[in-house]
Amino acid sequence: MQAAPGMDGEAVEKMRRRMKRGMAVVVLAALAVLLCLPVAMLLFGSVTGDYEMWERLLPMTPAGNGYVRWRWIPEFPDFSRYANLLFATPQFFVLFWNSVKITGLILAGQLLAAVPAAWAFARYDFWMKKALFAVYVILMLLPFQVTMLSQYLVLDRFGFLDTHWAVVLPAVFSTFPVFLLYRSFLTIPESLLEAARMDGAGEGYLFWRIGLPLAEGGIWSAVVLNFLECWNLIEQPLAFLKEQSLWPLSLYLPQIGLERAGFAMTASVVTLVPALLVFGFGKEYLEQGISAAGTKG
Repeated sequence: MQAAPGMDGEAVEKMRRRMKRGMAVVVLAALAVLLCLPVAMLLFGSVTGDYEMWERLLPMTPAGNGYVRWRWIPEFPDFSRYANLLFATPQFFVLFWNSVKITGLILAGQLLAAVPAAWAFARYDFWMKKALFAVYVILMLLPFQVTMLSQYLVLDRFGFLDTHWAVVLPAVFSTFPVFLLYRSFLTIPESLLEAARMDGAGEGYLFWRIGLPLAEGGIWSAVVLNFLECWNLIEQPLAFLKEQSLWPLSLYLPQIGLERAGFAMTASVVTLVPALLVFGFGKEYLEQGISAAGTKG
Protein backbone atom coordinates (compact mmCIF):
# COMPACT_ATOMS: atom_id res chain seq x y z
CA MET A 1 0.00 0.00 0.00
CA GLN A 2 1.47 3.29 -1.13
CA ALA A 3 1.18 6.38 1.01
CA ALA A 4 -1.02 9.17 -0.27
CA PRO A 5 0.51 12.65 -0.56
CA GLY A 6 0.63 14.34 2.82
CA MET A 7 0.38 11.07 4.84
CA ASP A 8 3.24 10.15 7.15
CA GLY A 9 4.43 6.62 7.89
CA GLU A 10 2.53 6.35 11.17
CA ALA A 11 -0.80 7.16 9.48
CA VAL A 12 -0.13 4.57 6.79
CA GLU A 13 0.64 1.95 9.43
CA LYS A 14 -2.58 2.75 11.29
CA MET A 15 -4.56 2.39 8.07
CA ARG A 16 -2.93 -0.98 7.40
CA ARG A 17 -3.82 -2.21 10.88
CA ARG A 18 -7.42 -1.08 10.43
CA MET A 19 -7.67 -2.87 7.11
CA LYS A 20 -6.27 -6.06 8.64
CA ARG A 21 -8.72 -5.85 11.55
CA GLY A 22 -11.58 -5.19 9.15
CA MET A 23 -10.67 -8.22 7.02
CA ALA A 24 -10.35 -10.39 10.13
CA VAL A 25 -13.79 -9.26 11.34
CA VAL A 26 -15.35 -10.05 7.96
CA VAL A 27 -13.78 -13.53 7.83
CA LEU A 28 -14.74 -14.35 11.43
CA ALA A 29 -18.28 -13.06 10.92
CA ALA A 30 -18.65 -15.24 7.80
CA LEU A 31 -17.41 -18.29 9.71
CA ALA A 32 -19.76 -17.52 12.63
CA VAL A 33 -22.75 -17.30 10.29
CA LEU A 34 -21.72 -20.58 8.66
CA LEU A 35 -21.48 -22.33 12.05
CA CYS A 36 -24.83 -20.93 13.20
CA LEU A 37 -26.73 -22.06 10.10
CA PRO A 38 -27.51 -25.59 11.44
CA VAL A 39 -28.89 -24.11 14.68
CA ALA A 40 -30.97 -21.59 12.74
CA MET A 41 -32.26 -24.45 10.58
CA LEU A 42 -33.33 -26.32 13.72
CA LEU A 43 -35.11 -23.29 15.16
CA PHE A 44 -37.06 -22.48 11.99
CA GLY A 45 -37.69 -26.14 11.17
CA SER A 46 -39.13 -26.78 14.63
CA VAL A 47 -42.02 -24.37 13.91
CA THR A 48 -42.60 -25.47 10.32
CA GLY A 49 -45.86 -27.35 9.74
CA ASP A 50 -45.79 -31.08 8.92
CA TYR A 51 -47.15 -30.69 5.39
CA GLU A 52 -44.76 -27.86 4.59
CA MET A 53 -41.83 -29.78 6.08
CA TRP A 54 -42.67 -32.91 4.10
CA GLU A 55 -43.02 -30.89 0.90
CA ARG A 56 -39.55 -29.44 1.40
CA LEU A 57 -37.87 -32.75 2.28
CA LEU A 58 -39.66 -34.87 -0.33
CA PRO A 59 -36.61 -34.92 -2.67
CA MET A 60 -34.69 -36.80 0.08
CA THR A 61 -37.13 -39.75 -0.04
CA PRO A 62 -36.86 -42.62 -2.55
CA ALA A 63 -40.03 -41.38 -4.27
CA GLY A 64 -38.73 -37.82 -4.66
CA ASN A 65 -36.40 -36.27 -7.21
CA GLY A 66 -34.53 -33.02 -7.62
CA TYR A 67 -32.98 -31.04 -4.79
CA VAL A 68 -34.15 -29.92 -1.38
CA ARG A 69 -35.28 -26.29 -1.37
CA TRP A 70 -35.20 -24.98 2.17
CA ARG A 71 -37.09 -21.87 3.16
CA TRP A 72 -35.88 -20.27 6.37
CA ILE A 73 -39.14 -18.57 7.27
CA PRO A 74 -42.14 -20.97 7.37
CA GLU A 75 -45.24 -19.87 5.51
CA PHE A 76 -47.50 -20.99 8.35
CA PRO A 77 -45.61 -21.26 11.70
CA ASP A 78 -46.81 -24.13 13.86
CA PHE A 79 -45.89 -24.34 17.56
CA SER A 80 -48.07 -27.36 18.31
CA ARG A 81 -45.11 -29.77 18.26
CA TYR A 82 -43.62 -28.05 21.31
CA ALA A 83 -46.87 -28.58 23.21
CA ASN A 84 -47.03 -32.18 22.02
CA LEU A 85 -43.43 -32.84 23.03
CA LEU A 86 -43.62 -31.19 26.45
CA PHE A 87 -47.10 -32.30 27.52
CA ALA A 88 -48.00 -35.43 25.53
CA THR A 89 -44.75 -37.36 25.08
CA PRO A 90 -43.88 -39.13 28.36
CA GLN A 91 -41.09 -41.11 26.69
CA PHE A 92 -39.22 -37.87 26.02
CA PHE A 93 -39.29 -36.92 29.70
CA VAL A 94 -38.14 -40.39 30.80
CA LEU A 95 -35.12 -40.17 28.51
CA PHE A 96 -34.55 -36.52 29.46
CA TRP A 97 -34.25 -37.44 33.14
CA ASN A 98 -32.03 -40.37 32.18
CA SER A 99 -29.66 -37.86 30.58
CA VAL A 100 -29.82 -35.62 33.66
CA LYS A 101 -29.11 -38.57 35.98
CA ILE A 102 -26.23 -39.97 33.93
CA THR A 103 -24.61 -36.57 33.38
CA GLY A 104 -25.01 -35.52 37.03
CA LEU A 105 -23.50 -38.74 38.39
CA ILE A 106 -20.59 -38.58 35.96
CA LEU A 107 -19.75 -34.98 36.82
CA ALA A 108 -20.00 -35.59 40.56
CA GLY A 109 -17.80 -38.67 40.31
CA GLN A 110 -15.25 -36.89 38.14
CA LEU A 111 -14.93 -34.09 40.67
CA LEU A 112 -14.35 -36.57 43.48
CA ALA A 113 -11.77 -38.55 41.50
CA ALA A 114 -10.08 -36.03 39.20
CA VAL A 115 -9.52 -33.06 41.54
CA PRO A 116 -7.41 -34.91 44.18
CA ALA A 117 -5.56 -36.82 41.43
CA ALA A 118 -4.69 -33.61 39.58
CA TRP A 119 -3.56 -31.96 42.81
CA ALA A 120 -1.28 -34.89 43.60
CA PHE A 121 0.27 -34.85 40.11
CA ALA A 122 0.79 -31.08 40.18
CA ARG A 123 2.09 -30.48 43.71
CA TYR A 124 3.83 -33.68 44.89
CA ASP A 125 6.81 -35.72 43.73
CA PHE A 126 6.49 -39.48 44.01
CA TRP A 127 7.90 -42.61 42.42
CA MET A 128 6.95 -43.14 38.74
CA LYS A 129 5.09 -39.83 38.65
CA LYS A 130 6.12 -38.92 35.09
CA ALA A 131 5.48 -42.41 33.77
CA LEU A 132 2.07 -42.57 35.40
CA PHE A 133 1.11 -39.17 34.04
CA ALA A 134 2.29 -40.25 30.57
CA VAL A 135 -0.07 -43.23 30.86
CA TYR A 136 -2.88 -40.80 31.73
CA VAL A 137 -2.16 -38.76 28.60
CA ILE A 138 -2.05 -41.89 26.42
CA LEU A 139 -5.38 -43.09 27.81
CA MET A 140 -6.86 -39.68 27.10
CA LEU A 141 -5.89 -40.05 23.44
CA LEU A 142 -7.40 -43.53 23.02
CA PRO A 143 -10.84 -43.53 21.34
CA PHE A 144 -13.74 -45.40 22.91
CA GLN A 145 -13.62 -48.08 20.18
CA VAL A 146 -10.20 -49.22 21.44
CA THR A 147 -11.28 -49.69 25.07
CA MET A 148 -14.89 -50.75 24.43
CA LEU A 149 -14.28 -54.51 24.58
CA SER A 150 -12.27 -54.40 27.81
CA GLN A 151 -14.85 -52.10 29.43
CA TYR A 152 -17.66 -54.40 28.30
CA LEU A 153 -15.97 -57.48 29.81
CA VAL A 154 -15.28 -55.74 33.14
CA LEU A 155 -18.80 -54.32 33.40
CA ASP A 156 -20.30 -57.70 32.53
CA ARG A 157 -18.15 -59.40 35.17
CA PHE A 158 -19.45 -57.06 37.89
CA GLY A 159 -23.05 -57.17 36.68
CA PHE A 160 -23.28 -53.51 35.68
CA LEU A 161 -24.38 -54.04 32.08
CA ASP A 162 -27.81 -52.67 31.18
CA THR A 163 -27.72 -50.25 34.12
CA HIS A 164 -26.79 -46.59 34.20
CA TRP A 165 -23.66 -47.49 36.14
CA ALA A 166 -22.29 -49.10 32.97
CA VAL A 167 -22.12 -45.62 31.42
CA VAL A 168 -21.31 -43.68 34.58
CA LEU A 169 -18.40 -45.63 36.08
CA PRO A 170 -16.03 -45.68 33.07
CA ALA A 171 -16.67 -41.96 32.49
CA VAL A 172 -16.03 -41.08 36.14
CA PHE A 173 -12.40 -42.12 35.78
CA SER A 174 -11.83 -40.23 32.54
CA THR A 175 -8.31 -38.84 32.31
CA PHE A 176 -9.19 -35.60 30.50
CA PRO A 177 -10.37 -33.65 33.60
CA VAL A 178 -7.22 -34.75 35.42
CA PHE A 179 -5.07 -33.30 32.64
CA LEU A 180 -7.06 -30.06 32.56
CA LEU A 181 -7.01 -29.56 36.34
CA TYR A 182 -3.35 -30.53 36.52
CA ARG A 183 -2.48 -27.47 34.44
CA SER A 184 -4.67 -25.26 36.62
CA PHE A 185 -2.99 -26.43 39.84
CA LEU A 186 0.45 -25.88 38.30
CA THR A 187 -0.25 -22.14 38.03
CA ILE A 188 -0.33 -21.84 41.84
CA PRO A 189 3.03 -20.42 43.01
CA GLU A 190 5.05 -22.85 45.07
CA SER A 191 6.22 -19.95 47.25
CA LEU A 192 2.63 -19.41 48.38
CA LEU A 193 2.33 -23.03 49.50
CA GLU A 194 5.71 -22.93 51.24
CA ALA A 195 4.71 -19.78 53.13
CA ALA A 196 1.52 -21.50 54.27
CA ARG A 197 3.49 -24.56 55.42
CA MET A 198 5.83 -22.32 57.42
CA ASP A 199 2.77 -20.86 59.16
CA GLY A 200 1.75 -24.36 60.22
CA ALA A 201 -0.78 -25.22 57.51
CA GLY A 202 -1.22 -28.92 56.80
CA GLU A 203 -1.57 -30.57 53.41
CA GLY A 204 -5.33 -30.78 53.76
CA TYR A 205 -5.54 -27.06 54.46
CA LEU A 206 -3.39 -26.31 51.39
CA PHE A 207 -5.71 -28.36 49.20
CA TRP A 208 -9.04 -27.06 50.53
CA ARG A 209 -8.23 -23.44 51.35
CA ILE A 210 -5.60 -22.57 48.73
CA GLY A 211 -5.63 -25.09 45.89
CA LEU A 212 -9.39 -25.32 45.25
CA PRO A 213 -10.15 -21.57 45.41
CA LEU A 214 -7.24 -20.62 43.15
CA ALA A 215 -8.08 -23.36 40.63
CA GLU A 216 -11.80 -22.55 40.59
CA GLY A 217 -11.70 -21.47 36.95
CA GLY A 218 -10.09 -24.74 35.86
CA ILE A 219 -12.55 -26.81 37.88
CA TRP A 220 -15.58 -25.07 36.40
CA SER A 221 -14.13 -25.29 32.89
CA ALA A 222 -13.69 -29.04 33.37
CA VAL A 223 -17.32 -29.27 34.53
CA VAL A 224 -18.59 -27.35 31.50
CA LEU A 225 -16.54 -29.31 28.96
CA ASN A 226 -17.46 -32.65 30.46
CA PHE A 227 -21.14 -31.69 30.71
CA LEU A 228 -21.19 -30.98 26.98
CA GLU A 229 -19.52 -34.32 26.32
CA CYS A 230 -21.65 -36.39 28.69
CA TRP A 231 -24.92 -34.78 27.60
CA ASN A 232 -24.24 -35.98 24.04
CA LEU A 233 -22.96 -39.50 24.75
CA ILE A 234 -23.98 -41.95 22.04
CA GLU A 235 -21.50 -44.82 21.72
CA GLN A 236 -21.31 -45.77 25.41
CA PRO A 237 -25.09 -45.99 26.03
CA LEU A 238 -25.58 -47.77 22.71
CA ALA A 239 -22.96 -50.40 23.62
CA PHE A 240 -23.86 -50.95 27.29
CA LEU A 241 -27.63 -50.28 27.51
CA LYS A 242 -30.07 -52.68 25.84
CA GLU A 243 -33.22 -51.54 27.63
CA GLN A 244 -34.57 -48.51 25.78
CA SER A 245 -36.17 -47.10 28.93
CA LEU A 246 -32.60 -46.52 30.21
CA TRP A 247 -31.46 -44.64 27.14
CA PRO A 248 -30.47 -40.96 27.30
CA LEU A 249 -31.85 -38.35 24.92
CA SER A 250 -28.81 -38.66 22.67
CA LEU A 251 -30.10 -42.09 21.58
CA TYR A 252 -33.72 -41.00 21.31
CA LEU A 253 -33.20 -38.41 18.58
CA PRO A 254 -31.60 -40.76 15.98
CA GLN A 255 -34.64 -43.07 16.30
CA ILE A 256 -36.94 -40.41 14.81
CA GLY A 257 -37.37 -41.06 11.08
CA LEU A 258 -37.58 -38.69 8.14
CA GLU A 259 -41.37 -38.77 8.22
CA ARG A 260 -41.19 -37.02 11.61
CA ALA A 261 -38.37 -34.63 10.75
CA GLY A 262 -40.22 -31.64 12.20
CA PHE A 263 -40.72 -33.43 15.53
CA ALA A 264 -37.03 -34.40 15.53
CA MET A 265 -36.06 -30.75 15.09
CA THR A 266 -38.34 -29.71 17.94
CA ALA A 267 -36.84 -32.38 20.22
CA SER A 268 -33.34 -31.29 19.19
CA VAL A 269 -34.06 -27.67 20.14
CA VAL A 270 -35.34 -28.70 23.59
CA THR A 271 -32.32 -30.99 24.04
CA LEU A 272 -30.00 -28.12 23.10
CA VAL A 273 -31.36 -25.76 25.78
CA PRO A 274 -29.56 -27.32 28.83
CA ALA A 275 -26.23 -27.32 26.97
CA LEU A 276 -26.68 -23.65 26.03
CA LEU A 277 -27.54 -22.74 29.62
CA VAL A 278 -24.50 -24.53 31.04
CA PHE A 279 -22.23 -23.02 28.40
CA GLY A 280 -23.61 -19.53 29.05
CA PHE A 281 -23.09 -19.96 32.81
CA GLY A 282 -19.55 -21.30 32.51
CA LYS A 283 -18.27 -19.37 29.49
CA GLU A 284 -16.01 -17.13 31.58
CA TYR A 285 -14.67 -20.06 33.60
CA LEU A 286 -14.15 -22.02 30.40
CA GLU A 287 -11.94 -19.30 28.96
CA GLN A 288 -9.95 -19.12 32.20
CA GLY A 289 -9.51 -22.89 32.33
CA ILE A 290 -8.37 -23.19 28.72
CA SER A 291 -5.90 -20.33 29.30
CA ALA A 292 -4.56 -22.09 32.41
CA ALA A 293 -4.32 -25.40 30.55
CA GLY A 294 -2.11 -23.76 27.95
CA THR A 295 0.27 -22.36 30.56
CA LYS A 296 3.49 -24.29 30.90
CA GLY A 297 4.30 -25.38 34.41
